[in-house]
Amino acid sequence: MTLRTSDVVPISEARARLTELADEVVGGGAEKVLTKNGSSFVAIIDARKLDYYHALEEEHAGLILLDEAETGLRQILAGQRVPAADLMLALSDQ
Repeated sequence: MTLRTSDVVPISEARARLTELADEVVGGGAEKVLTKNGSSFVAIIDARKLDYYHALEEEHAGLILLDEAETGLRQILAGQRVPAADLMLALSDQ
């Protein structure tokens, strides 16, 4: 989604317009970026989108874990492994 200039609001202005901005986010699907000292600071987004973003993050994390597990299994099947004693030694050095 492309931000329009009207979607970037100084935080000092947002204090006075919070209800209006929230209605624009929920009703119009816009996201608002609040700035502090001219730099992006926080965003106002629809709570349903936030839930969706969190679900995407969980799914992505699961895919990364599956990929790592697959890599590990391929290494085991190829005979690439680290003896337990070497692993424990490496872990104790940290």
